[in-house]
Amino acid sequence: MARFEIRALLPGDEEQLHRVARHLNSVNLPNDRERIEEIVDTSYKSFAGIISAKAEREYVFVLFDRQEEKIIGTSMILAQLGRRGAPYIYFDVIDEERYSGTIDKHFHHTILKIGYSYQGPTEIGGLVMDPAYRKSSERLGTMISYVRFLYIGAHRELFRDEIVAELLPPLEPDGTSHLWEALGRKFTDMSYAEADLLSKKNKEFIKGLFPEGVIHASLLPRDAQDVIGKVGAQTKGVEKLLRRIGFRYAHRVDPFDGGPHFSAAPDEIAPVRDTRRTTETRELTASDTRQRSLVAVELDVPPFFRAIPSEMSVPPRADDAIALSSEAIQALELRPGREVIVLPFS
Repeated sequence: MARFEIRALLPGDEEQLHRVARHLNSVNLPNDRERIEEIVDTSYKSFAGIISAKAEREYVFVLFDRQEEKIIGTSMILAQLGRRGAPYIYFDVIDEERYSGTIDKHFHHTILKIGYSYQGPTEIGGLVMDPAYRKSSERLGTMISYVRFLYIGAHRELFRDEIVAELLPPLEPDGTSHLWEALGRKFTDMSYAEADLLSKKNKEFIKGLFPEGVIHASLLPRDAQDVIGKVGAQTKGVEKLLRRIGFRYAHRVDPFDGGPHFSAAPDEIAPVRDTRRTTETRELTASDTRQRSLVAVELDVPPFFRAIPSEMSVPPRADDAIALSSEAIQALELRPGREVIVLPFS
């Protein structure tokens, strides 16, 4: 049987999810037991369809080591950023050039303008891997990342026409942000940690206290300017993956720390396009050309969703059967006519 499996987050996973969250402690996956319990409940109700409003659903996937019986990674999809009472808040990053012929001076300025959306994009986030598994030959990080695109590709109707990922910028060793110290603290009289904690539950103070006009970044200290739209060392690998599959810098940043937002339309994202549903499968043979893939099934009962890595052979004709490994067929209990979702990845 396959050692690693991706499934939906379930009630009873709280303790293990909290352990994994300590490796990131982000807004989407904080090191906070009470918030972890809320995340588990919301994800369960999202997969189960109990949350009827699509915009309010948050799907969390966990990568499970069946041999060690523990969760070793997570990723998530927030169906929509921004809704009544909780807008999607960001800074637009605008490049401006000024020139004076009188004194023959030319300047390039970066301008920040706060923006709000109540029907914003879908966000992918919460990507965490247990450090002990990050260099595994099974490409586990790619698996837990790509499962989100597989799910979006299989359920296009549930998600928005823009997909975003918010990446962490360079931060100080103690986790503070130069941009926050130069800007956010001035308008809130709060530390970065205090504001970050409050924003996980309520962002009203940002809309109420931040300036509505434009902010010329040139007026900020150089160390604050230098982090705007920059990717921190800890997320360089994520940036590389996102760019490779179709994302681009959206010229939007987080208003707290200046972390860049990357975006793409679903049809521009390679693994979303490559995801395929089929009921025509067969077992791989020795003569088949093979490639790495994710194979998933959906269930009406918990865990609602299961995916495992498998070698796969995609036929030249769309109506021919897709060949899967015997391991995948056994692990997912596939029978003739059972629908599967497949996503090849390199």
